[in-house]
Amino acid sequence: MIRLIVHFTFITSFKITKKNYKDIVFYGRTRWRIENEGFNEQKNHGYNLEHVFSENYTAMKNHYYLIQIAHMIAQMFEKSSVINKKMKIATKVLFEKLKTYFLKIRLTVEDMELSNKRFQIRFA
Repeated sequence: MIRLIVHFTFITSFKITKKNYKDIVFYGRTRWRIENEGFNEQKNHGYNLEHVFSENYTAMKNHYYLIQIAHMIAQMFEKSSVINKKMKIATKVLFEKLKTYFLKIRLTVEDMELSNKRFQIRFA
């Protein structure tokens, strides 16, 4: 039997002690897995995330943010199976309705002015 030993390195601002090192490793690996699965989903499962879409840095950032937002919306839809069942609507139909809504919506001057103000999004 061959035993493979793998070493991981973590960078953290937490003080590492004998009591907390296992938790730090566990949560660090969990975060890595979530991020890695997210990138894999965005690259290979319909979001078409690729290395360079533009030579303009701001355009690249904006494009990536839009992919992130789309992925978050998709995850919320996928996790809302209870709501889907109560509404008796398939997830695919909800995606189509949302897409239609986004295609019809028009931004006003007030919307554009609000977009220039700083804001925070907080998750509880």
